[in-house]
Amino acid sequence: MGNALRFLYGHCCKPEAADSDSLGPHGVSSANVGVSALARDIYHYEINSQVPEGLGKHVVSSKKAQSNWYRKLSEAWRQAKPPPITAEEASRLVIQTLKRHQKADVEGLLAFYGLPLPHTLVELSTGAPTSLPEGLKFELQTLPVDAKAVADGDTITVYVSTMDPRESASVPRDVQIATVERSKARAQKNYTKADALHKTIIDSGYRVLNVQNQEVLARKYRIRLRGIDAPESSMPYGQEAKQELAQIVQGKCLRVLVFDEDQYGRSVGDIYCNGIFVQESMLKKGLAWHYKAYDKRPELEKWEKEARAKRVGLWASSNPEMPWVWRKDRREGR
Repeated sequence: MGNALRFLYGHCCKPEAADSDSLGPHGVSSANVGVSALARDIYHYEINSQVPEGLGKHVVSSKKAQSNWYRKLSEAWRQAKPPPITAEEASRLVIQTLKRHQKADVEGLLAFYGLPLPHTLVELSTGAPTSLPEGLKFELQTLPVDAKAVADGDTITVYVSTMDPRESASVPRDVQIATVERSKARAQKNYTKADALHKTIIDSGYRVLNVQNQEVLARKYRIRLRGIDAPESSMPYGQEAKQELAQIVQGKCLRVLVFDEDQYGRSVGDIYCNGIFVQESMLKKGLAWHYKAYDKRPELEKWEKEARAKRVGLWASSNPEMPWVWRKDRREGR
C-alpha cells in the first residue's frame, strides 16, 4: 500500500504555483482534492500518527476517534486490490470501513475530501456479458483512453493496437510503410520528416501512441454509446455528462461491443470499463436519457426511471429538454 500512496502523493499532491483561490483545503488544486488528498493524509498518518489539521471543523468526534479512523482506513487501503483510484471508489472504501461510526462523522470526512456522499452513489448491477449478445458485429479491446478523447457524454474516441489479430491483417500498406519510415526518421533525429509521416498515418485513421514507453501503431474508432443520449455540451448538464464519462474511462482499457454504424461513421456500441457497464452508470446518475427511438432494452428504461424518481442529475430540473429535440430545433433555426 505504501507504494500506491506514495505514487498518488508524489504525482497528485505536489504543491504547484497557483492562485490561492484555485487550491482546495489540502493545498492542492481543486481537481485533485479527493483520492490524492486522502492518500496523502493516510500516508502521513502512517509516518507520524497525526490526523490532518482542519478535519475537526467537519466532524463531531474527538481527535482520538479520528486517529482510529485513519488507522482503519490505512488497513483497508492496504487490503484493497486494487486500491481506490476514482473518487467513487475512495468514497465506498471510507463508507464501508467506517460503517459502524456516526453518520455525521462519515459524511463530514467525505465532505472534507470532496468525495461523494452516500446518497449520491449509485449501485451498478450489470457487469460485462458472459456470452456474446445477439446482433453483435465485432468486439474491440482498446488501449488506455485519454480523457481528451471524450467528446461529450455519449461519444468517445478510442484506439486499438494493430497487434490485435482483428486489426493486424487490415492495416493499409501505405500506413505500414509510413510507420517504418517514421521510425527511421526519428532514429536519425529528423523530426520534421517524422512529424510529416505521422500526419500521413493520422489522415489514414491511425496514430502512433506511446504506451508504457513503447510506440504502438493503433487504429482510431469513434464510439457512440448505444441506447443513451446525453445532453449536448452547451445544454444544462452537458459538461457534467462529459466530465463523468471522462472520469469513468480515463486511463482505462475498454471492452467495446459494436452493433452498428451511425450516419456519422461512428461505431454504435456498449462500453464496459473494469466490468462496469458505462451506459448503466450514466443513466443511473441522471446524466443521459434512454434513447428509446433506437434502443428498446427494458433495463435502460428502468435505470432512467430510477434516476427520475431520485431527481438526480438532469432530473433535478422540472422539465429538462430532450437532446434530440434540442438538436432538431437548432437544425431548423428555432
